[in-house]
Amino acid sequence: MTTTLGDGNTPGPQLHRFMARQPILDGRRDVVGYELLFRTGWENYFSGGRDEAARQTLDNYLYMGIESLTGNRLAFVNCTREALIGRWVTLLPPKNTVLEILETVAPAADLVKACLDLRKLGYRIALDDFVPRPEMQPLVDLASYIKVDFQASDASQRKAIRAMARSSDAAMLAEKVESQEEFKMARGEGFKYFQGFFFCRPTIIENREIPANRMNYLHLLSELSRDQLDLREVARIVQMEASLCYRLLLLANSARWCRRTDVTSVQDAFILVGEHRFRALVCVATSGLWGQNQPPALIAMSLERARFCELMAPLVGETPSEQFMLGQLSLLDAILEIPMESIVKTLPLRPEAKAALLGGKGRVAMPLSLIRGFESGAWASCANTASDLGIGEEKLSQLYMDSVKWATESLSSSI
Repeated sequence: MTTTLGDGNTPGPQLHRFMARQPILDGRRDVVGYELLFRTGWENYFSGGRDEAARQTLDNYLYMGIESLTGNRLAFVNCTREALIGRWVTLLPPKNTVLEILETVAPAADLVKACLDLRKLGYRIALDDFVPRPEMQPLVDLASYIKVDFQASDASQRKAIRAMARSSDAAMLAEKVESQEEFKMARGEGFKYFQGFFFCRPTIIENREIPANRMNYLHLLSELSRDQLDLREVARIVQMEASLCYRLLLLANSARWCRRTDVTSVQDAFILVGEHRFRALVCVATSGLWGQNQPPALIAMSLERARFCELMAPLVGETPSEQFMLGQLSLLDAILEIPMESIVKTLPLRPEAKAALLGGKGRVAMPLSLIRGFESGAWASCANTASDLGIGEEKLSQLYMDSVKWATESLSSSI
């Protein structure tokens, strides 16, 4: 369940800032925006009445910085009738904000007038979980996006929706697209944008072997997972891959590191940026190189997971460097299109770490379990894991936010 602007509820505990995001991609699988999913806690309680609830949720967006949450891409924000009629959403930047009208909102004349005014201010309108009804036509004519639940509709229903949308300029957005087959089907039906986890569930080729150069990257990550970094071995592996060596030197030479002298070797890069940043530098460069044919959302998600697991490590009594590696490796089956079972066989990981990558339980796997819950909005699963760890929801929310921002900044600095 998604927190929405203007959605009142039963009074409850003090407000916590609690967020997840889900990417929205185009037909080339490039990220065009994110739907931001806000909660005030595991139970989604607000304190106060409807007006206060709307302002509290809006404050979440302002407090966290909507542009930083989306990397200056579009932010799809759920809105209720009160938020639209009261024009409270005008506190959000019109250039980046898409106002999602829930399927439960009736298309009354005052709502249509509010949406028309908001369109004139530069906001875009999206109709969420759209079901074709004649009375919805005025909103269809104002919409920039029509979102269709791919799991809750069949081909004939989607055809009726497309027919109703022909009179407008609205682009069709298929949500809850969970597989590559559904992605191909939606694209074939004329959908332009897609939301769901199809991009991290590509077709896995069972008998495919890991290419030799990719093995170097895996060995490099294995070295980085050790508590004591063997710089000579890391440098040897990096220097075996010309493109990786060039990328690392280019990044270390950038203004981001406030350099005073040119960097000409891997060792120079290490001395300049320090061990912690050097580890992150290698991991970002590695992600970009082995994911060249995969959507950027997949690479961003692997870095978010890596950072989140690293930050969670002290809270579960695990090693930060190993947890960082597990987070990054957790999507490697999707990136390389190779079964995870084949990948873990090639790595010198301890049994508990291998089990975590394969979806197992235990303390080593808890950070991965939590971040997966955040990504899908599975709050009940997050609550159970947090309870086992004795960690508050506000702490977890902040760790997730820090991870998203770190991944966004790391990727932007590597371009």
